[in-house]
Amino acid sequence: MEIVELSISFEFNGTTNVIYPSLIVSENELALVDTGYPGFLPLIESEIARNGYDAKNLTHIIITHYDDDHIGSLYDFKAKYPWIRIIASEQEARFISGESKAERLIQAENLLQHLPEEQQAFGKWFIQQLKSLKHVPVDHVVRDGDMLFSNQCKIIATPGHTSGHISLYVPELNSVITGDAAVNDNGQLVVANPHYCLDLEKAEQSLRTIISLHAAHYYCYHGGKLG
Repeated sequence: MEIVELSISFEFNGTTNVIYPSLIVSENELALVDTGYPGFLPLIESEIARNGYDAKNLTHIIITHYDDDHIGSLYDFKAKYPWIRIIASEQEARFISGESKAERLIQAENLLQHLPEEQQAFGKWFIQQLKSLKHVPVDHVVRDGDMLFSNQCKIIATPGHTSGHISLYVPELNSVITGDAAVNDNGQLVVANPHYCLDLEKAEQSLRTIISLHAAHYYCYHGGKLG
């Protein structure tokens, strides 16, 4: 088994940003963890190819949680590669499929009422961004402790950033794929966007859970690989 860090560079508000989805490679599976913003399908396809793989061979997409930068291109992947099986936690699956209104959207709508005038335009844009995300049925719902890919990859419940956030632990590689449960901030694992965590106390506990694994490698969606 192998984990490949994908580096996706893009421009936003005049600055260059980078996100780091992960590719899990095993004997019979090729799994993408998170799909970037809407419109990122070609960027991710190119980065997968640059690393010697082909997106048409993807078997699974694992979604760590419902945020526009993690599920934005999920619908496009499923439309182009309909055989891909979508994996998410029970809580997040409700939002991804459209069964329930996303808690991130509810949060954004509530925050808009309290934003200062100079931030109102961005707040409204963000709400529209969330509303425009297309729903996709989830094929496989997972819970804390579940094992994937011939028992090589363990699901770790890491709530806080969102209620159903999951991370992935690969004991064979002594590696964790953190999603937004942890970001690499100048070589330190920290909570992602504390002000936007739906439950900061749980987010801090989830960070402690991840750190307690003492993994050799942490694959952070924001900040890149640590270790």
